[in-house]
Order: sequence, then structure tokens, then C-alpha cells
Amino acid sequence: MKPAAFTYHRAHDVADAVGLLSDLAAAGEDPKLIAGGQSLMPMMNFRLARPSALVDLGPLRRLPSMTALDAEAGTLTLGALVTHHAVETATLPDGFAVLARAMRWVGHLPIRSRGTVAGSLVHGDATAEWCLLALLLDAVVVTEGPSGRREIPADELFHGFYATAVEPDEVVVEVRFTRPAPHAALSEFARRHGDFAIVDAAVALDLDRDMTAEQVRGGRVVLGGVAPAPVRVPEAEAVLAAGGAPGPELFAAVADAAAAAIDPPDDPQVTAAYRRRLTRTLVADACAQAAGGPR
Repeated sequence: MKPAAFTYHRAHDVADAVGLLSDLAAAGEDPKLIAGGQSLMPMMNFRLARPSALVDLGPLRRLPSMTALDAEAGTLTLGALVTHHAVETATLPDGFAVLARAMRWVGHLPIRSRGTVAGSLVHGDATAEWCLLALLLDAVVVTEGPSGRREIPADELFHGFYATAVEPDEVVVEVRFTRPAPHAALSEFARRHGDFAIVDAAVALDLDRDMTAEQVRGGRVVLGGVAPAPVRVPEAEAVLAAGGAPGPELFAAVADAAAAAIDPPDDPQVTAAYRRRLTRTLVADACAQAAGGPR
């Protein structure tokens, strides 16, 4: 398939991109931003998306591809043009190392080399690794639009199937992760490596060491592929908050609570019951990986 006809525009800076989006929309166009294009172009090729205009962010120099760590605030900021592969190969502090480890699940190397963190978040796929990581580490998406800059917390970002709080005339300029998680992991299952996950699970454990042994004092559980958007699972997090020694017994209880709490869909690919079984397996696996500490 080939995409429907569209006009192409190159933005020179953030203000130019915002202006192009606004002017094109006012002229009756349906503009879309493109950076890496790893989600948008396949959808256009299959005519699942038919924008009449593309605004290319690739040439922008004001959207840094560097990472910035604020050790005092405990935050990590990624510029909007950071690619998956740049994160995969970065040396990140323990609190954010899960970001690099999770990148092995993102497509294949050519996709990771072109696709961007911000693009994945704005695309809003319910199984996208960055969407789960945003909820796991309390990300804040910073946008620029006609009304200026605003910040969107991750728990307000995802509205449903491929729908986010980023407005059509806004440009994401950075993504800030505000909750370090040194004991965190992401696990998923797809039919083939690089395919979209059927279910994925991200877990962060709050671990303390008392006089005798390490103890779980709380944590966070995020699931993808079980609802129209990625979701946290309070029922599973309550099991972690109750505490206990990290190990198979506790992790099985967390996994059982997560599987019981969800209402996944049946679809032509798999049944709801299969998604529940996958959830149980993946949550337990992510818990075990997270308990292993920074890797």
C-alpha cells in the first residue's frame, strides 16, 4: 500500500512547528507531526491514517537529543528527539536504568534507531513500552502550543485507543521522569520478537533492608494490552504495600491480584482468559527481575 497524497512541511524550530500546525488546521487541513515516523508511516501506508499534511520535526535543533539528570531533584529528562536506541545504549543511573533495559523489547534495531520516545508516548499505543514506563516512573510530558508551555502528568496523558491529552496543535519538547525506581523491570510477550506485545507488565518494588533481611514495603504495577490504555493496578500494588519478603510466594500473590483485577478484551488474536494467564506470568516475572536489583 501507499499513503494517500499529502503536503510536506519542514519546521525550523518549535515556534515554527506550532505555527504550521495552527495555520494548516485553520486552512482546513489535517496536519500531523512526524519525527521518526515508525508508527505514523505504517499507518499511512495501510490508509489507517490519512493526514493531508505532515510537519517534519527532524530538522529541529531546539529539541535536544541529550539526556539531563538532576541528581538533587531525582529526575531524568529526555529531549523530544531522543531515540529508543539512544536510551538503550546510554549509561543511566540506577534509578532509571530500567528505561535502557526495557528498550530491547521495542521493535527491531532499525525501528529503535529512528523511533523517538516522545513519538511513542503521543501515539498512545496501549502496549507501547514507553507508555508503561511513563506511568511506572511518573513521567511528565512537556508540550509547546499556541497558548505556551504546559506539563501533562502521565496519569492524565492516556485517554484510550491511540488517544492522548496532547492537543493537535502542540509539540512535545521533553519528557521528564520524576520517580526513580532502582528495583524495576518490564516484561512482555509477543508472538515474535519485535511484534507488538499481547500483554506487557512493568513493576517497581520499594525494597528496604532491616536487621535480618530485605523486605518489600510497596511498589507499582502497570499493565499494557489489557485495556484501551496502559493501566496501573491498585489491587496488585496493595499486596506489595502489605509488605513481605521478596520471593515467589509474594510475587505469586501480586500476580494473582493483578490477573483478578483486570477485565481484558476478547479479540481475534487471543481470548480474555489467555490475557489473564499472560498477566499472571508476566507480573510474577517482572517482580522477580525487579527484586534482582539494578542490572
